[in-house]
Amino acid sequence: MGSCCTPDNSCSTNTVEVSTATAVADTTSTVYAVSGMTCGHCKTAITNSVGALAGVVSVDVDVAGGLVTVTTGGAPDDAAIAAAVDDAGYELTGRA
Repeated sequence: MGSCCTPDNSCSTNTVEVSTATAVADTTSTVYAVSGMTCGHCKTAITNSVGALAGVVSVDVDVAGGLVTVTTGGAPDDAAIAAAVDDAGYELTGRA
């Protein structure tokens, strides 16, 4: 896995904060461990990729902790979430 960051761990691209919070009844929050995240660009890439999945209500990325909390309207599709994380260039290593 490559990184979007420079060797000194500074982000090599501009970052944009994205809020995906939406109020929905009957939601499920699931925390996943994700490796390879180092900066704000990583957070944005994962938020956008996972947030685009059907059923995803919100995505909260903790870069420092290596955790991604995904809130879904019902049971999460772990395989789809793992594929979205992979498409963003990172590795979902399991539920935390």
